[in-house]
Amino acid sequence: MNDEATPICSAKGCRAAAVWVLAWNNPKIHTPERRKTWLACEEHREHLSKFLGVRGFLKEVVALEEWEKTVGEG
Repeated sequence: MNDEATPICSAKGCRAAAVWVLAWNNPKIHTPERRKTWLACEEHREHLSKFLGVRGFLKEVVALEEWEKTVGEG
């Protein structure tokens, strides 16, 4: 079971710990530099990436650990 501080996967119904950050934006409503994020476990990384990718929204996929280091610096 996940502790409340543990980030969880954004896939519907999934309660697994997240290990990936999928950074995306919708160019019709967001400025180019804006990044929204979904979190993904290993099992759902590809599915969520494809969902965003076919819409042209996916900008990058980064390990959660690396993302947290980058966000902490900014």
